[in-house]
Formats: sequence, structure tokens, C-alpha cells
Amino acid sequence: MATSMAPAATVPSKFPASNISSIKTFAESNGDAPIPSTFYSITEPPDDVARDLAASIPVIDLSLLNSDDPQLHFKAVQQLGKACQEWGFFMITNHGISENLMEDVMNKSNEYHNLPLEERKEFANKGYLEPIVHGTSFFPQAETANYWRDYLRVITHPQFNFPHKPQGYKELAFEYSRKIRGVARILLQAISESLGLEADAIIESTDFDSGLQIFFVNLYPPCPQPDLSLGIPPHSDHGLLTLLTQNGVGGLQVKHHGKWVEVDPLPKCILVNTGDQLEVVSNGRYKSVLHRAVLNNRDTRISVVLVNGPALDKDISPAQGLLEKEKPLFESRTYNDYVQDMRKSKFADKSALSEIRL
Repeated sequence: MATSMAPAATVPSKFPASNISSIKTFAESNGDAPIPSTFYSITEPPDDVARDLAASIPVIDLSLLNSDDPQLHFKAVQQLGKACQEWGFFMITNHGISENLMEDVMNKSNEYHNLPLEERKEFANKGYLEPIVHGTSFFPQAETANYWRDYLRVITHPQFNFPHKPQGYKELAFEYSRKIRGVARILLQAISESLGLEADAIIESTDFDSGLQIFFVNLYPPCPQPDLSLGIPPHSDHGLLTLLTQNGVGGLQVKHHGKWVEVDPLPKCILVNTGDQLEVVSNGRYKSVLHRAVLNNRDTRISVVLVNGPALDKDISPAQGLLEKEKPLFESRTYNDYVQDMRKSKFADKSALSEIRL
């Protein structure tokens, strides 16, 4: 993967970014030609990528969190709390989701992005919280540079939505999104315990069982100039927990102690990162992690990402059990209002979170 990131002179292009409705289609037709200058999203000198830290990313065995042995459960809870506090990112193994289901979802996700552009455009040009949206880039309505990414974004909870094509995708996505919510629920219970709260404290205070789940299918085609462009800019996720799998092609990087760490997942694992709402309910103990997607010039990367958050109309604030001994660091705000605030801030870094910090 090429991660050399240096600015370069503007290259003129006859393909204005505003006219590109699919990066996949554009990349396939444009070959190795220089990318449009509107995709120059890397404008600073290269960031330091700490490759030696990849092996230090925490690994959580979900079966131990579910263990009937109190000592094994307690130790796993402590490990999870440490992962949330020190990294905001971890891998989970023994998660109970079958390898076949994960592979089938990934294969159908690839099949979706291989549909003719006219079929994918059926879901284009809709608002952020519309049930089904197909798009390109990151947040086109507000960004000043474009990003090398096509995506499908679907709300799968509290009401399940999904495209009717390709055949069989909807049924697989329903089963997968349901199982991912089950895994997220187990993690949130253990995270509550790691904070010294009752197991259901976060679930109840955020109305998680009626919460928003967004299913993203991201596609990053090979980029002829990966040193000039990103797939997704640095940002944190607005929910509680985000669970991610990918097709074996690297590109995800997380920020840790001021350095970018390239993620090299274990086989069959699910990647998890903490979101802004978890930082709020934990009163700042578990900070949401900044992450980004870098590109390469050889292989197409696909990621299946499920953002799991509170109920949209729920007021989210630091957990009451934590405020018995400490002052709140964030003001209360509904999850829906927070998402709208993120849109105003262009989803950049963690600027929306700073707006509610006391």
C-alpha cells in the first residue's frame, strides 16, 4: 500500500469531480491517467505511520465476556475497558457470527458495487438520514475536496431497509445487521461494567434497543496517485460503537498517541471503534477514535461498516452513575441533534463533540 503523502502540482482534468457519480466507473474508464485535482485531499506533508504499533492493537475474546466463570468474565471486562481507554479501537474474536455469513455479505456487497451505474443511481442524491442512499466521496454537500470512495448507506434499525438488488442481498443483510447489533449489545454491557456501572446502564440510558443502526458498504478502487488522495478523511463516528469487516485489502488507519497506525486484522475478526456517543456517556473516559481510509494503486478495497447508536430522539448525557463522583464534561443533546451538528461541521475530526463539551 502506498502511503507516501506529499503535495503535488495541480493536474488539470477534463473530468470535473462534480460530474463524477461513481468513482468505480470513473477509475475503470480513466485508467492510470492523473486524478482530477479536486481529489487532492492530501495537502500536508506525510504523516508519521507507526507500523510497529499494529501488533499492539488490543484483541478481545467475546466468548470470555459471555463466560459463566466470574473470574474469566471479570478479566475480559477489564481488558475491554483498557482497550476503550487506551485505544478506542480493538479486534474481537469468537464473536459467534459465522464465517459463511460474513463472506456471503462481503460477496454480495461486491456484487452490489458491480451493478450497472444506472441501477445504483436509483438510490442517489438523497439526504443523510434517508433510508437508502448511494453516493460518492465522503460528504459532498460540504467538502472542499473529494474522496476516492463509492458507498451504499442504509438505515437497518429501528426499521430495516435495504436495496432489493442484487438478489438475496437484503436477506443476508438483515441477518448480519441483527447479529452485529447482538454483538454490540454484549460489548456495551461489558463496557458499562468496566465503568463500574450496572450492565444495562448504557443500553437503558441511550435506548439502544430502539437505536439507530446504519449499514455502510464502502468501495475504494485502485487510485493512480494514492499519495495525493484519501478514501475517507480523518474523522470520528457519531454513534456508540462501529463494527467493521473488510475484504482482505488494507487501508484503515487509526490515530493512537498522535500517530497513525495501519490496521492488519486477524483472520475472521471484527474490528470495533468507539464513537462520540460513547465518549459522552462515559463522561470522557473512553474517547472516540479518529480514523481514516488510505488508498493504494493495485487493489480494490471493500469495507462493510455498521454504526450502532442511541435512539435518535434520546437525550444523551454522561451516565448518572458516573456523576456521583465527578462533574459532567458534556451537555445533554439528542442523538438526532448531534448528527445534524456533525453535518454542519462537515463530519471533520471531532468538531461536533467540542461543541457540547462543558
